Amino acid sequence: MDYQQRINRRSRAHRAARALGWFSIALGAAELLCADSMARALGMRGREGLVRLYGLREVATGLGILAARDREPWIWARVAGDGLDLATLGAHFQRNPESRNLAIAIGAAAGAAALDIATAQALAKVERLARPAARDYSDRSGLPLGVAASRGAARIDFRMPPDMATPEAMRPLH
Repeated sequence: MDYQQRINRRSRAHRAARALGWFSIALGAAELLCADSMARALGMRGREGLVRLYGLREVATGLGILAARDREPWIWARVAGDGLDLATLGAHFQRNPESRNLAIAIGAAAGAAALDIATAQALAKVERLARPAARDYSDRSGLPLGVAASRGAARIDFRMPPDMATPEAMRPLH
C-alpha cells in the first residue's frame, strides 16, 4: 500500500470516528431530553432514569471522541456501551416479545455496534500502519568492543583498585 492510500484510509477512519462522536452526542441529548417518551415507546416505563444515564454515557463518549487525539479507545467505549444497550433492550424484549418498537431499537443498536466495531478496527489498522517499523537490535551485544574482546577480562590475578576497596561493614566474617 502506498503512502497516498494510507493517508486516504486514515482520513476516512478519522472522519467516521468524528461522525460517530457527533452521532453519540445527538443520541445522548435525545436520551437525556426525551427519556420519558423513549421509555414509553420502548415499553420501559419506570426506567426513565436509566435512559437518562445511558444518554449521559453517550454524550460523554461523544465528547471524548471529538476531543481526543487518539480516538480508538473512545470508539471501543462506544462498542462497550452498545453491548450494554443491547443487553438492556434484550432483557426488556424477553418480557415483551411482541413489542415492535423494541425490536426496531435492538436492530438499530446492533447496526450501531457493527459500525462502531468496524470504525475501531479501521482506526487500529491505520495507526498500526502509521507507526515506524521496530528496529532490530538482535545482532548487537551491548559491548563496545564486542564479545570476543571481553573474554578473559576477569582474570584470576585481578586486584581490586584501592579506591574500590570493600567497606568494613561489608567484608566477610572469617
